[in-house]
Amino acid sequence: MKANSTMDDEELTPATRYLGIDPGLNRTGYALLEQSARGPVLCEGGIIRSNQEMNLAARVHEIASGIREVIAEYHPDVMVIEQVFTTPKFPKSSIIMAHARGAILFAAHDAGVPVVHYTPTQIKRLITGSGRASKEQIQHAIKNELGLKTILEPNDVADAFAAALCHYHTIRVACF
Repeated sequence: MKANSTMDDEELTPATRYLGIDPGLNRTGYALLEQSARGPVLCEGGIIRSNQEMNLAARVHEIASGIREVIAEYHPDVMVIEQVFTTPKFPKSSIIMAHARGAILFAAHDAGVPVVHYTPTQIKRLITGSGRASKEQIQHAIKNELGLKTILEPNDVADAFAAALCHYHTIRVACF
């Protein structure tokens, strides 16, 4: 079975540490999933914030610096990031997200971390069974999968973990 994602210059191979990223200019969520004998384990998650009072270049730099710190601390084998999507109602959102994604992709490439891209629909479908799932549905699906007592918050962290979990499951299916 061929995985339905795109990967920069790398083959789909099993990894042990997946860094999921939910890109945003104000808040970028990250979550580190680690493979274990019992299945996926959430090791760390958080938010990288940019100061809204700063100019765009400084904000993009803050995001790249934050991602570099996360990569340096956790040494992921692969980064999994949501692709940019555009809605006719809010075209500016995709342009803003593209700035954040550019900073994130630069930091990953600079650190030698391969990057895999999934569409929001692919992630939602794999995690919940519906490509149109709400953020709350994703949070509850992750809570159930990991056996957590509470949902992951904020939803930026849950979305980042969903991206990592999507790749984790895609790789497992593709390798068997």
